[in-house]
Amino acid sequence: MSGNFLTIPGEDAMGRRSRSSSLTDLISAFDNKAQAHSELQKITAFSGQFDKNHKPTFSKDEYGKPVPGSKTEFRGAEAQARVCTEMKELCEIIHDYGKTPCKGLLPPELKGATKVISFGELFSIYTVISDKLVGLLLRTRKYQLTYFEGEVLFQKRDDDVPIFLMQPIEEIREYCNNKALQARRSVSPMPN
Repeated sequence: MSGNFLTIPGEDAMGRRSRSSSLTDLISAFDNKAQAHSELQKITAFSGQFDKNHKPTFSKDEYGKPVPGSKTEFRGAEAQARVCTEMKELCEIIHDYGKTPCKGLLPPELKGATKVISFGELFSIYTVISDKLVGLLLRTRKYQLTYFEGEVLFQKRDDDVPIFLMQPIEEIREYCNNKALQARRSVSPMPN
């Protein structure tokens, strides 16, 4: 033994040189990663090394969006998929507990409605499941899955407001499942 801890008995000089080369590559890769991290910390406002003089430049498409391939992008896509699943569950509850509306009494824009339920009844059913009912109703209305009058619904005050399911439940399931799948596919697998 020559005192070198990398020396393996019976190893020739070529093997040692190869191991030394791969160690040098590892050190170089680590240094590059550390340098990239240091540069990122200079532009991250929440780090201790933030450089106030650095002005980041973004295109319109990049502004307000996470760095592609980052954990933030992955978590955002997962959250969007989760919201789509919750929208589908809400519409299924309206479908299961709602009543078929009388088509003759509905205005022309609501002729496509398949089910109707009052906000008070839906609130008493859904609060057992989740506390996000009003937010989900706003989201489902945005995608024209439901319809109701007013901007925001409040418990007690708006208990009699009818909420209409605007599409057949099969179409809603397909739409929400596709939207959730699309959100999950829009990003690469979760980074390490």
